[in-house]
Amino acid sequence: MVDKIENKKQEEQLVVIREFNQERDIEVVGKLEKNCEIDMLPGWSTNNNNIIINSNNNNKKRVSSLLTNMMAEDPLCRIRLYAVHVMLVAELRENGELVGVVRGCIKCVGTKFGFGERETNHLKLGCILGLRVSPSHRRMGIGFNLVKSVEEWMMRNGAHYTFLATEKSNVASTNLFTTKCNYINFASLVIFVQPVLCTSSSSSSNLSSHDHQDNIKIEKLHIEQAISLYNNRLRSKDMYPTDIDSILKEKLSLGTWVSYFKEEDKEWLINNNDDFVTKTPSSWVVFSVWNSCEAYKIDHIRNKQSISHPLKFFHATLSHAKEKIFPCLKMPILSCSSRSGGSGGGGGGSIGNPFGFLFLYGLYGEGERLGELMKSVLRFASRLAENVKHCKVIMTELGVSDPLIEHVPQEPSISCIQDLWYLKKMNSVAAADHDRDRDRRNDIDNDELMMMGQIGNVFVDPRDF
Repeated sequence: MVDKIENKKQEEQLVVIREFNQERDIEVVGKLEKNCEIDMLPGWSTNNNNIIINSNNNNKKRVSSLLTNMMAEDPLCRIRLYAVHVMLVAELRENGELVGVVRGCIKCVGTKFGFGERETNHLKLGCILGLRVSPSHRRMGIGFNLVKSVEEWMMRNGAHYTFLATEKSNVASTNLFTTKCNYINFASLVIFVQPVLCTSSSSSSNLSSHDHQDNIKIEKLHIEQAISLYNNRLRSKDMYPTDIDSILKEKLSLGTWVSYFKEEDKEWLINNNDDFVTKTPSSWVVFSVWNSCEAYKIDHIRNKQSISHPLKFFHATLSHAKEKIFPCLKMPILSCSSRSGGSGGGGGGSIGNPFGFLFLYGLYGEGERLGELMKSVLRFASRLAENVKHCKVIMTELGVSDPLIEHVPQEPSISCIQDLWYLKKMNSVAAADHDRDRDRRNDIDNDELMMMGQIGNVFVDPRDF
């Protein structure tokens, strides 16, 4: 027991946790992010000139370096859209070397569960994003100290809970948060990834409101109509953002569409006075599209011919997005991108070109014929993606108990990744609530529901993806 206490003190004394300084830290954080990703590939590293090399190659040829805006230019891009956010860095006490980073933000979410004496079903959620520790300084408690520090920041800013998401296959991350930080898995989701269809430019240059199936129509909503529709339907979700208007009005959101059968065209009525949908068809699906091609731009810097396996190299450098995309990348993606000018035969090196994806969010549907409509949604999104520069992949994420998950097409081109959400209640908030009302049975029940993994039908916020 004494040894554990001493080890904990040594870990805390090893580093200083402070806020990110734009002028002082931006270049160092960029290198740290890249080193963390390169470390995932055995035999790859960076030299003193920050050129990525294959140390297994005696000639140590310089290879293509793909840098994301998030790593090299704007480390705050994943949290900048939130009014309350922070980025913390860990630096060694002995020499000031920056060896770790974590991002955090506060957002307000709604749930369908009761909250005792609280006036609404809204709560403040602290989100932990982009935890990174230098490969040469892992297993020293630095990641734990970063998490603890960002949790303290969230507590000071009134968060009721802290939240994070990670892939089921990320054993190191799940062990850190469940074993050391006392987080509990409260939701399981599935990420669906589909390469953009390789159709000719002539077929994609003229997007129509009609699906190529003669009996389906896809219609774009005005922003206010979309806000009204979502606000009316979101209450059925286990968890959803309360600022859907801000999300839909963000420039990265390309719009909101509804898919329904033409035979029920007259059943889709919109009251123009208050922009609220007053009558809907028997079967319909609404969806919005987020342009992650802008959120994760990749610049091709050096000679792509030197990469022995370009997909692996892409995986090593795309930071957050690569963690979800890479396991699902298929060869058709390469042949699609070859039309942009690659000459390397078969598209083997074309991944070096800029690469991005569209994220479908706010998926919601009603009716018995949702399977046909979901197919039309994915086809429409794929055609839309062909008009978005550098877009190669369509992605969406649904909770395991979302009614729509059963209607996602089971096609060979669509791959899946299991995603896990973790949650922890802030003790100071819990204590304050308990003092105000020692008999808050509803709040306790609500916590039990969240902590026992009973949340599965959620609105995935595109800003967190």
